[in-house]
Amino acid sequence: MALTPREMIEEVRRMIAGDGPEFSSLFAADGVLRFPFAPPGTPAELSGPEAIQKYYQAGESTKELLDMAEVETVVHQTDDPEVVVAEFSHNGWSHAAQEPYTFRALAVARVRNGQIVSYEDYIDSIAMARMLGRTRELADALTV
Repeated sequence: MALTPREMIEEVRRMIAGDGPEFSSLFAADGVLRFPFAPPGTPAELSGPEAIQKYYQAGESTKELLDMAEVETVVHQTDDPEVVVAEFSHNGWSHAAQEPYTFRALAVARVRNGQIVSYEDYIDSIAMARMLGRTRELADALTV
C-alpha cells in the first residue's frame, strides 16, 4: 500500500531521528529536492534518488556531531491532497558547538503514488552552521 503524504512525513521524521529509511529511497525516479534558501556551497536543487543519495552520503559525518534528544513534526494538510507542509524540529547536544541546540525547518512535500515527487526544504542556514560549529565557514562563504 502506498504511503500517504502524512505517512511519508513520518518516514522523513524517522530518517532525521536515525530510525528510518534512507531519504533518497523515498523519492520517485524523477523526484526533485530543492533548497530554496541554500547557503553557499549547497546545491539549490537535486534531481533523482541517486543525486540525493550522493549528496547526503557526503554529509553523513555531520550527524556524529549531534546527540539528538527528540525529533518532532507538525503536519499541515493543504487543499491539494498530494501536498503537505511539515514543521520539523529537533534538539539535543552539539558536540561541535559544545552546547545544547534547537533546530527547526519547514518542508513542502508533494507525494504521488507513495513516493516524493517534490520536496522543498526550507532550512535555517545560520542555525545549522551554529549547531555544526561552522559559522566561520558560512561567514567566509558569504563574503566571497
